[in-house]
Amino acid sequence: MGSGDIGSGSEQHGTVVIGAGPAGLTAAYELLRHGRTVRVFEADEVVGGISRTVERDGWRFDIGGHRFFTKVPRVEAFWHEILPDEDFLTRPRMSRIFYRGALFNYPLSAMNALRNLGLTEAVRCLGSYARARLRPPRDQSHFEGWVSARFGWRLYSIFFKTYTEKVWGMPADRLQADWAAQRIKNLSLATAIRNALLPSRRRTDVTSLIEEFQYPKYGPGMMWERCAEQVCHRGGQVSTGTWVTAVHRDPARRRATSVTVNGAGGQRTEPADHVISSMPISELVSVLRPAAPPEVLACAADLRYRDFLTVALVVPAEFSFPDNWIYVHDPGVRVGRIQNFGSWSPYLVKDGRTCLGLEYFVFEDDEMWRTPDADLVALGTAELEGLGLARPGVVEAGYVVRMPKAYPVYDESYQHNVDVIRAWLAEAVPNVHPVGRNGMHRYNNQDHSMLTAMLTVENIATGSTHDVWTVNVEQDYHEQSSGGDRRGTGRDAPVLPSRIVTAPIATPVGVRSGGDGDRAEQVPLA
Repeated sequence: MGSGDIGSGSEQHGTVVIGAGPAGLTAAYELLRHGRTVRVFEADEVVGGISRTVERDGWRFDIGGHRFFTKVPRVEAFWHEILPDEDFLTRPRMSRIFYRGALFNYPLSAMNALRNLGLTEAVRCLGSYARARLRPPRDQSHFEGWVSARFGWRLYSIFFKTYTEKVWGMPADRLQADWAAQRIKNLSLATAIRNALLPSRRRTDVTSLIEEFQYPKYGPGMMWERCAEQVCHRGGQVSTGTWVTAVHRDPARRRATSVTVNGAGGQRTEPADHVISSMPISELVSVLRPAAPPEVLACAADLRYRDFLTVALVVPAEFSFPDNWIYVHDPGVRVGRIQNFGSWSPYLVKDGRTCLGLEYFVFEDDEMWRTPDADLVALGTAELEGLGLARPGVVEAGYVVRMPKAYPVYDESYQHNVDVIRAWLAEAVPNVHPVGRNGMHRYNNQDHSMLTAMLTVENIATGSTHDVWTVNVEQDYHEQSSGGDRRGTGRDAPVLPSRIVTAPIATPVGVRSGGDGDRAEQVPLA
């Protein structure tokens, strides 16, 4: 924000930071670097947000899988300031697609895909592609039509449709085509085959993924637990299990003046010169006192989120695989992705065993979200066995981790809603600073969330005028590099219809169905 009346100068009460995830703790640490007073309030009992590491019975789970890779040098320097080099592992990046008992390369390799499909299915896929070229779908305004026109219906249904619908919870023909265009660029099946046959030196426009990344040996939560310790050691305050129930503002002065928190010590009011908020922006608006205008409250209430749960299953090490995760494209199961925590770090698991994290993408009001843990463990076990990734009876233990509001939903009205909220906050309370993924309702990665916090602190401490809303706009995709000048949104997400409709996904007979970072990766595109 950086308005002239909220820049550098003396502070009376310091800054309150709401939320102890990557953005909130980065803000606190950077404020202390500038000699500022800071208090952090986290509603959960642990720090890290969606970048936490959950520990159960000595097993450690990463919520979504967090590769520590960034193109932002100051974020890289921050990570290594918090953790010494010996606490980082260098891990190979490997992810594949699981379909009908076979593992396919990710990104898609045309030769590998056609070989794994078998001669008969490969011929059918090529025939389907030929038909799509001769008679392309009439409507290519949606994801389904756009992709099937370039790959044919059969390849589209195998490699694009199922996973996309699992992640976003709606039929693929309701997602807009321009998201697919961002992700696939100019690739088609013909281009993929040509690229597979041509020498690599002639493939100047092919995007590749990083081959390795850094990872804290005890998981990403190690970073944020250590950061919280450093904040306290340097004179800051971090309070967990403490909800911010109100942000009080003085309309005449156009400022937030204090926050009300409710924790183990009861309810109290904390004065503040500034408030940095990484709580969901919809919740921030709802706790402002006096209340925001009705139109702003309506925009906040209209923002939506996709929620996330992990079923972690302990199995013998023989059922491990080298991938960090595999995408599950089988429409007969609900699981969308399976992490192998042992491939992330041997410190997350125990000798002779690994832990597989089955990931389910849900909405908080889904039946699956409300399903008891024991039933979810039974579902995950049945799906793992049904996929042939574990023998019946080998699962030794299971745990369930729920993460609400893991992913902000980009629906048809979200940008308008965010713009209205953002403009009103800037006018009514310019010393309230939204940061991070949920704080800005922006599909940021961990490093981009951290950068919004760093720039916000500079605005507060030095009077800078950084526009933090430009972070992660028109930047290279987070984990991709290219031989050409590839430009695009740093973290893509499709725009969904405003009214969420859950996609029908089959559930095995006899298995009960129902119900932060850093995240579910997008549909696997080449």
